[in-house]
Amino acid sequence: MNPTIDLCWEVERLEAIGKNRARVRSVAVGGGGINVARHIARFGGRAIAVHTAGGEVGLRLNRLLDEEGVDHVAVDIAEDTREALVLFETGSRRSYHVVPSGPQLNEGEGERCLEVLERFLGGCPFVVASGSLPGGLRDDYYAAVARRVREAGARLILDTSGPALPAALAEGVFLFRCNRTEAESLVGRPVNSFDDARALNEHLLTTGAAEIAVTTLGALGALCSTSQGHTELYVPPLPGEPLSDAGAGDSMVAALATRLAAGDDPVGACALGVASAAAAMLTPSTESFDVDVARALLPQVRTVSRA
Repeated sequence: MNPTIDLCWEVERLEAIGKNRARVRSVAVGGGGINVARHIARFGGRAIAVHTAGGEVGLRLNRLLDEEGVDHVAVDIAEDTREALVLFETGSRRSYHVVPSGPQLNEGEGERCLEVLERFLGGCPFVVASGSLPGGLRDDYYAAVARRVREAGARLILDTSGPALPAALAEGVFLFRCNRTEAESLVGRPVNSFDDARALNEHLLTTGAAEIAVTTLGALGALCSTSQGHTELYVPPLPGEPLSDAGAGDSMVAALATRLAAGDDPVGACALGVASAAAAMLTPSTESFDVDVARALLPQVRTVSRA
C-alpha cells in the first residue's frame, strides 16, 4: 500500500560541514509487500504484488518491477510514490535508513486496491499484507482485507504496525509476524526474551487473533507459536559482519509464505525465515539477500520446543 524506491548511497564518512561525496550503490523497488513478492520469486515461488503507484516515481517503480521480472498490478494514485534513502558509511560499516511517510490516499483509491485484490483471491491460497499503511486510509483497512481473504477461502499472513494493527488482529488472521518493537506496542512493556514473546503469542492464539504467531527478537531469534506449542528458533552464526536489519523482516515473511504454500509445517517454514533474515543482515540496505547463503544457514538454525 505504501511502496518505495530505495536509493542506497555509499560515503566514506558523514561530515556535518561541506559536501559528502557519495557513490550510488543500488536503486531498487521496496516496501513490505513488494519486497516479499520479490523474495518469493527468488525462492522459486510465484507471487503477484498488488501495489499503489503515483506520479513520476510511481512510473519508475513500475519500470523497475518490470525489469526485475516481478509479477505486479499497480493501482494509480494521485500523489507521488515515496523514495527512501539508505546511507552506508564504508568506514564505520553503519547504515542509516531514512524513510518518508509517503503519499496520502483517498477513500476511492483505497477501495480500488481492495477491488484489485479481490480479483486475484480465487487462485491464491495465501495473501500477504505487509508494511505500514499510508495516510488517509481507515484504521480498519487491514481488517477489511482480512475479511475479504477469509471469505475467499484464502489465508492471510499479516506483517504491519501502527493503528491498523489492533483492528486487523481483532478480525483474526492466519499468521501474524511482529518484531520486538511491534510486540512491545501490543503488550505495553519490553519484549526482550523468549518468555516475553511467549506471553504475547499465547494471548494472540487464545483470543483468536492469529492461528500462528511469530515474534522476532533481533539477534536472539524468533518464537513460533501454534496450538501445538511454542518453538524457539535461534539465529545461526553469521558468516560475515552484520551491516543492516533493513529488510530482514520482509525476507523472513517471504520465506514463511513460500514454504507454507509448498506444504511445510510452520516451524520448518519459520526456520528458513530465520535463516533468510540472518542472510539479509549481511547487506547494507534493502537489497535482496543471497538465497544460497540463507539455505546454507538453515541447518544451523537451532530449535527448542516448549509445551
